[in-house]
Amino acid sequence: MNEKQILSADDIRRALVRIAHEIDERNEGIRDIILVGIRRRGVPLAERIATALADFVGQRVPVGQLDITLYRDDLSKRGPASVVRKTSIGADITGRVVVLIDDVLYTGRTVRAALDALADLGRPARIQLAVLVDRGHRELPIRADFVGKNVPTSRQERVEVRLQEIDATADCVVIVRQES
Repeated sequence: MNEKQILSADDIRRALVRIAHEIDERNEGIRDIILVGIRRRGVPLAERIATALADFVGQRVPVGQLDITLYRDDLSKRGPASVVRKTSIGADITGRVVVLIDDVLYTGRTVRAALDALADLGRPARIQLAVLVDRGHRELPIRADFVGKNVPTSRQERVEVRLQEIDATADCVVIVRQES
């Protein structure tokens, strides 16, 4: 396998700070905002965006974590090894602006599952989507509102987001090319 780094730790930090500013601007403040990270890597990204918002707004927004395992349309293909983790939003989402956060937007199926999961938790006023990387190849009509970096890829490539909180390695984003 061949891999190429496309974002360094500093690039990730800058992208998340920019996304935080865009969330604040688009929503004219953070009063009704709840950040919801899609498990796994969306959760630490949501925490980092919340920290960035608190740094320049002076107030921390609620951060939740959403497990979409049971909402996936490929659950039967994943087999019995699928692990269901805890969903914890910590606040009522009804009437609020929920910003879903994930690491990579690819086919759109993860986001579709997250929308279904949110519908079971309440009725937000709006749902927005923030992703660190948008790699294209959508199978569903889903578009991110906030994007750290658009990265054109082929289907033979994989985008890997590596975060200290999960991977116990330095933050980075790499493209891994599958050799034939």
